[in-house]
Amino acid sequence: QVQLVESGGGLVQSGGSLRLSCAASGRNFSNYAMAWFRQAPGQERNFVATITWSGGSTYYAASVKGRFTISRDNTKNTAYLQMNSLKPEDTAVYYCAARLGSSVTSPAIYDYWGQGTQVTVSS
Repeated sequence: QVQLVESGGGLVQSGGSLRLSCAASGRNFSNYAMAWFRQAPGQERNFVATITWSGGSTYYAASVKGRFTISRDNTKNTAYLQMNSLKPEDTAVYYCAARLGSSVTSPAIYDYWGQGTQVTVSS
């Protein structure tokens, strides 16, 4: 069992930066692939980025590639999402998720979810 708590969201101007954190409690955090998803009002929950259990491999949605960076610190049981050059279309609730096994992009495959943190980018 893993509990996830996101933090770091907020209001930022277009072109600005934010860093989201996802703190995990429970056992064996380093066994879990981690991912970030986002959901805007009236839209589906969409994949943003994922990282393998070791941190050795990452994958991004095309819309954020080159602007966002996913990372993790297994000694702190925390995953991060560094978001740069933010755009108004990045506005959404951001969720972190965890699963045992490989990194995937489908939200249906993830076992554990945080409560979400709001990111709002003003133009």
